[in-house]
Amino acid sequence: MSNDITRRGFVAGSARLALGAFVAGPMIVPRHVLGRGYRAPSDTMNVAVVGVGGMGFSNMAQLLDQNVVAVCDVDFPFVERQLAGRLRPRQDGTVNPESTRLEAAYRKAARYTDWRRMLERQTDIDGVVVATPDHTHAVIGAAAMRLGKHVYMQKPLTYSVHEARAMARIAAETGVVTQMGNQGHSMEGTRRIVELIGAGAIGPVREVHVYTDRPHQYWAQGIPRPAGTAATAEAQATAATGALPPRWNMRTVERAVLAAMAANPQTPPEGLDWDLFLGPAPAIPYHPAYHPFSWRGWVDFGVSSIGDMGAHLMDQPYWALGLTYPTSVTASSTPWGGSEQEPATYPLAMKAEYEFDARGSQPPVKLYWYDGGLMPPRPAMLPDEVMLPRDGGGVFVGERGVLTYETYGNNPRVWPESLAAEAERVPRTVARVEGSHENDWVQACMGLREPSCPFSYAAPLTELMLLGIVALRSGQGRTLRYDGARMQVTNYPDANQWLTREYRAGWSL
Repeated sequence: MSNDITRRGFVAGSARLALGAFVAGPMIVPRHVLGRGYRAPSDTMNVAVVGVGGMGFSNMAQLLDQNVVAVCDVDFPFVERQLAGRLRPRQDGTVNPESTRLEAAYRKAARYTDWRRMLERQTDIDGVVVATPDHTHAVIGAAAMRLGKHVYMQKPLTYSVHEARAMARIAAETGVVTQMGNQGHSMEGTRRIVELIGAGAIGPVREVHVYTDRPHQYWAQGIPRPAGTAATAEAQATAATGALPPRWNMRTVERAVLAAMAANPQTPPEGLDWDLFLGPAPAIPYHPAYHPFSWRGWVDFGVSSIGDMGAHLMDQPYWALGLTYPTSVTASSTPWGGSEQEPATYPLAMKAEYEFDARGSQPPVKLYWYDGGLMPPRPAMLPDEVMLPRDGGGVFVGERGVLTYETYGNNPRVWPESLAAEAERVPRTVARVEGSHENDWVQACMGLREPSCPFSYAAPLTELMLLGIVALRSGQGRTLRYDGARMQVTNYPDANQWLTREYRAGWSL
């Protein structure tokens, strides 16, 4: 039997294991049996990365001890520019050795533009990392899982609630090992929060406030489409004459933005496969306002800040409080980019409120989300000299005190100080993850542990995040009653259209 068959047989076998105790230990051949310098086939897995230029490179950098056999991207000129940035010499003239290793792995891997061709032709792939824009996560992940590939998928897991349900179902049906890329779930801070809240360090919790400053300083939202409207021609004419508007208002600002954006070319640059970038999204003309990265603010491709950062910030209360489906969701925001009826981009800032029933001995709880720089109300039990970080974090409000944390669950603190010493004595009861979130996935694929954040957990967490978008799409301040068991809004049937999306012809889940 060849080494490749031995390794692939082991990794494929681990996909069929229940996410419990490891039972395939005897299949790993110890190094000392094989001899010095020989690496056991089961020690590595063949990984493919789809969407390399952004988070894909960051994920790949954590997988360099594995065999990166394929990379896939719709825009390799952009990928090359990103790689060149990583290889830029430091002040002392040296290059980060990890960046050099990353380049070597990237150059060695087979290269594909179309992930469908990659999965069809590259039969040696054991696991797939999906780091593409939000709107293509589900179609790629579903295809990979159905082929028996383990999947590591960036957050948010999906673009729609329906897709999140599908990802959890397909993962369960295929038995592959899955992980969502919310790395804070594997970090010390998040696990300590679970212990502190579970031990009652601040008493019963009835309120949690979660916030982020994004999209501020990260990407544009609240802006209209770059072209194809009467306002564009009018804005171009105004820009050409240099005439100042009689007064500044929202419409004037929109015209100014459109004028600036309309000056850009509409032809995709060489090396970008725009049709593949669109995937299941509507067929709209290329514009540099959409790609790269700024896609996140456009309703066609991303799910705004709550999709970007919700997995890093709502994860902690979702896990620590044992939350499931909310019973109601309400959302409000600043104006949409474009119009509320046909939005182009998400609002600059939004707020969402979720209500959850009592869970066992835990009381009902309300979870609040704020983004775009909005801040939560200051808890009465937080000392005056303590400032909440502006870039993001969360606050558990308990009967005895409050617990604050930063993005990814970092730096959890219990207040007032009189409770801090008591909190220090809470024992460590949640297992810690050694190494990176990506390596945790690899170890799970090898059957050595359970994955930190499998789709069985990540999908309902993602659904919680996306229900905020559903409420926002349904109307400002409208409270939606949600039946999670049936995946249905019960009081406003028209809101159910936002639980899913219609795919472009030729695409399916």
